[in-house]
Amino acid sequence: MTALDAHLVECRACPRLVAWREEVARERRAAFRDERYWGRPVPGFGEPGARVVVVGLAPAAHGANRTGRMFTGDRSGDFLFAAMHRTGFANQPTSVSADDGLALHDIRVTAPVRCAPPANKPTPEERRRCAPYLARELELVGSGVRVAVALGAIGWQALLTTLAEQGWAVPRPRPTFAHGAEVTLARAGGPDDVGAGAPALTVLGCFHVSQQNTFTGRLTPAMLDAVLLRARELANA
Repeated sequence: MTALDAHLVECRACPRLVAWREEVARERRAAFRDERYWGRPVPGFGEPGARVVVVGLAPAAHGANRTGRMFTGDRSGDFLFAAMHRTGFANQPTSVSADDGLALHDIRVTAPVRCAPPANKPTPEERRRCAPYLARELELVGSGVRVAVALGAIGWQALLTTLAEQGWAVPRPRPTFAHGAEVTLARAGGPDDVGAGAPALTVLGCFHVSQQNTFTGRLTPAMLDAVLLRARELANA
């Protein structure tokens, strides 16, 4: 995982994303004018051998693109990590900087796009270029993963695509994203498949923790807690 992260943070494969992340890091928001922005791709965060993986969308321009840690330094992260603390996955309810002492237990947070995109909208080509990083991270987390929580439709689509490529039997037609959706996958290969006999993997859908959802009440703390508690239940089964 260390080698993957070292390769990731040097990536410059998407010119539009590179230009944007670095422009944001140079100009900075007034509230953070005295801070040095990360301004590079953002690695996953959490236990390398976690049984639960949370897949979001992409770093926020003044959140993870500033702090260098997934979902750290913005209100979306505040909402997510407060829920993880309430449900026993985090040692504290706040996430303000990469050195704030936050530790995750049995859970890992990642994303299908690792650079902050303009208007929070990566292009399909940018998503395709970044996909190998998510795939490799899931491989390194290993067969101990029992639950994957997809935050939003893009995370759902990216996750199912990656899992299908890795030999999981994703149904066709592909399941539609919805908050509370639950799909249990088995390995698609036969007895010669190196992944044959692996425990089932359950994919859970959850509305993204964006301010657009949390400020309007589309996603409430209780709704997010319920998804995370379900993830814990499935991981312990």
